[in-house]
Amino acid sequence: MNKTIGMLAHVDAGKTTFAEQLLYHTNSIRNRGRVDHRDAFMDSHEIEKARGITVFAGQAVMSYRDSIYYMLDTPGHVDFSAEMERALRTMDYAVLLLSAAEGVEGHTETVWQLLRRYNVPTFFFINKSDREGADVERVQHEIRSLLTEDMIDLSTHLEIDELGDALKLSETLQNFLAERNEPLLEAYFEEKVTNEQWDAELIAMIAQSRIFPCLHGSALLDIGISDFLHKFDRLTTTDYPLQEQALQHSFAGYVYKIGYDASGTRLTYIKALQGSLGVRETVSYIKRNEEQQNSTEEKATALRIYNGERYTQVERVYAGDLFAVVGLSGTYAGGSVGETINEPLPFEMTPTLTAHVSFPKELPVKDVLHVFRMLEDEDPALGVIWEEELQQLHIRVMGSIQLEVLTVVLKERFGIDVGFGTPEILYRETIAAPIVGYGHFEPLRHYAEVHLHIQPGERGSGVIFEDRCHADDLSVGYRNLVGQHVHEREHHGLLAGAPLTDVKMTLLTGRAHNKHTHGGDFREATYRAIRQGLEKAENILLEPCYRFRIRAELEHIGRIMADVQQAHGIFDPPETSETHMLLTGTVPASTFMDYAAELASFTRGKGTLSLTYGGYQPCHNSSEVIERRGYDKNADPMYTSSSIFCAKGAGYSVPWDEAEAAMHLELHS
Repeated sequence: MNKTIGMLAHVDAGKTTFAEQLLYHTNSIRNRGRVDHRDAFMDSHEIEKARGITVFAGQAVMSYRDSIYYMLDTPGHVDFSAEMERALRTMDYAVLLLSAAEGVEGHTETVWQLLRRYNVPTFFFINKSDREGADVERVQHEIRSLLTEDMIDLSTHLEIDELGDALKLSETLQNFLAERNEPLLEAYFEEKVTNEQWDAELIAMIAQSRIFPCLHGSALLDIGISDFLHKFDRLTTTDYPLQEQALQHSFAGYVYKIGYDASGTRLTYIKALQGSLGVRETVSYIKRNEEQQNSTEEKATALRIYNGERYTQVERVYAGDLFAVVGLSGTYAGGSVGETINEPLPFEMTPTLTAHVSFPKELPVKDVLHVFRMLEDEDPALGVIWEEELQQLHIRVMGSIQLEVLTVVLKERFGIDVGFGTPEILYRETIAAPIVGYGHFEPLRHYAEVHLHIQPGERGSGVIFEDRCHADDLSVGYRNLVGQHVHEREHHGLLAGAPLTDVKMTLLTGRAHNKHTHGGDFREATYRAIRQGLEKAENILLEPCYRFRIRAELEHIGRIMADVQQAHGIFDPPETSETHMLLTGTVPASTFMDYAAELASFTRGKGTLSLTYGGYQPCHNSSEVIERRGYDKNADPMYTSSSIFCAKGAGYSVPWDEAEAAMHLELHS
């Protein structure tokens, strides 16, 4: 039986040490490593050893009884949450670790919300029970009050015989299950529940995320690890078909990571969801931002099962396997390969900061860009942007720690010394009402005209293109070109030069010339049409927001609510108990990104703050931001709203407010 399990936690909860113990107890490694000794099996990268934190989602394979376990040790630091979230979609079960001293922390709540969003069955393990100040009962109370009331302690309420077969449930556990299962409750009152039924219902309710088992111990001292492994194996199950059955189904998989080995070979890390895949067999997939009909097919030239840094070449993989494929050039993390089973949810952990990259001038730009494109392959959230006219490189990040790690990675892997500017808020722009933009490009021996209807889209929809141009007006090849140019770059807004988003662009009509239309003409016409439309539109500056959850003692409720209001946030009615309060709402990232330290200060470390990406909303201080950025729409070297027309053998420029009258095609209202 194949099972994929993930290790998740707030940073410094002992997650990697716990994973080392599981590997040791299953005879997967001979010696137990330690994070502080820099010899942990799962933290193989030098940057992880040096910092003592997990940066990359490491993979290991272990066998226990009748199961093969693929284990993912995910990053615990908030700056690397995107890596953690991508790994979540592969997991059959998750283990969420908490420190017996610190209990439920801010990032613990964020991880828990993500686990519930993806409906991953979850076990709690309260670690570091040997530490001074450890209090397992207090942490269990925090789990019930802050995360879920459906947690049950299995350290004391469940016994398993030495062979791992028979389960003995305490009366407390039986009551706990019956209260959450109406048919079981009726049978329980009638005393008709057999031991086999208790066994089956316990396993089923865990798999359905209706209850969440909790165990405790100390990974460092090897306390409670055997008990956890014994019970975890007995209470988890998957329904992947046998290998013979898997051969009868078409292959489907989820891409959770892109990587490169030491020789530069591109690797696509996949969780097989159904069917099987063999070496030299064809794999179909859709490239990012492409439609279904443009799917790509390539051969899997090699299949690798990774265990730490090492791997084993295999001839075939089956449903439930975690593996890497060589030979796929256009896959991306978060995408699917083979048959699409269901549409994935959009990612929650989205960067809200952007940073300028500085690199030695003697380095060829194409080489630097190639390196950053590889890094973007591995972490799509980086959103690498190269502005050719300005010769500037920008990336998107979650925080300053991520930039520090990137600096080391670039030096160690590629030998490049780079610097990063101070991270700034990543603003965006949109429009308030529909408009039509017109673009014409006709210098001597060139010709293209484009009419685009541009309308506001839903928040978070990005830029959408639709083709409504009649085939008699423009050939399909040119219409596809317009769509390609709409998507090929982030278009600057007029207010602050921020990326345009949340708009739908519809091609109404266009024109080409049989002799004079050449490559690039429709790019120029499309860009000018977009820009001309924005000149006429009511433009809106957008800022990224956080969804927040703040828990603190009730005495601090007034201060916290005032702080949120001062930060231009909005909050829901607070939930209160006799001693504590919970406040949720939305707040601009720019005013709240450093609030965790302030909250910890005045609550004496007892307050917790959980932040997740809350989308874009109209900027609370747009005038100030626009003035600070100092963007001049008329001096942007990448864009112009003017159109080019031709007369008497020479091209001439027509400003945006006069261009409509000069268009060759009939205008649209």
